Amino acid sequence: MVAVRNRPLMRISSSDLDSLMSALDVSFVTLTECLVSSGYRLDMGGINVPGIHYNLSGKGQFIVGNEPPIDIVPHTLIIVPLMSSFRIEVAGENPSLPLITVDGRAQAKGQTISGGTIRRFVAGDEESPEVLLICGVFRTSYGSATDLFANLAGPIVEQFDSADMLDTRLEMALKELVAQEVGAKAMSAALLKQVIVALLRRSLSSLNLWVERFSILSDPKITRAFADMAARPGANHTSNSLAQTACMSRSAFFARFTELIGRSPMDILRDLRLRQAAQQLTATKLTIEQIASNSGYGSRSSFVRAFRKAYGNGPTEYRAEAQKKNPSGRTEGAEASELPDSSAS
Repeated sequence: MVAVRNRPLMRISSSDLDSLMSALDVSFVTLTECLVSSGYRLDMGGINVPGIHYNLSGKGQFIVGNEPPIDIVPHTLIIVPLMSSFRIEVAGENPSLPLITVDGRAQAKGQTISGGTIRRFVAGDEESPEVLLICGVFRTSYGSATDLFANLAGPIVEQFDSADMLDTRLEMALKELVAQEVGAKAMSAALLKQVIVALLRRSLSSLNLWVERFSILSDPKITRAFADMAARPGANHTSNSLAQTACMSRSAFFARFTELIGRSPMDILRDLRLRQAAQQLTATKLTIEQIASNSGYGSRSSFVRAFRKAYGNGPTEYRAEAQKKNPSGRTEGAEASELPDSSAS
């Protein structure tokens, strides 16, 4: 038998991944610039959300915790797990000399530019850095407790090129945050989602095995069922129907799903339904009864009880509060604090 080399591992079908991409929420967008000159090292700490780092120009090395150094060139994209420290290094002209270390954490919030809306971390000469990265933090979720990147154990590294236009999207997101116009938050989140989608799309052709680090994506059978739930939360899903979608017995499906996701299928389905309901309450003029039906609830009363338990307010109050915050009717996307309470049932 002849070994086939350089063939991507098609672990997840394109249709399942497409459903997951469509249902994915991106929020908590904060972007910064990191500039490092030749002969310098920028040392940064970790925070409790994943980080995204895209190299716009120059060559250097990116080190996450105790992981091996990652060579970065223009269009290198790196996702850093939450609570992971990292540093960016650029060798000097004389390799025998030690690098000058700048502690980014000591810069507190970094230098503010553009009226204080954007942070910039600098190691060396700000006017002529060797490498320039757009860095940020984000959340990607399918409900209150299903974060795609939450359980990521190691960095994700993919090399793109100028034709992919990820640099353009991130620079546009940065400009949106600088301008602070109406809808800037929603626009920047939408642009960042395009970058995340490009990364997930790459998983279909990548030779790297990073996709298996995602609990949701590590088992194609569970992914298929989860994708169906995310794409059609209001459908008449049951434990049996989801198990059939996954081509598993009910007990095996329940156990495997809970092992990977950390919560039961019906708990996750409830979150997805209530998230859809919250979005429709703020973005449409549908009646409460219509939204309840769209979200898979058989009666208004059962929907109102579940929604109130999750959000602290009933649907009517939630809609009124959202209209007060945004009278123009434009939706800015759900904040992490606006996602349903994972303890609700």
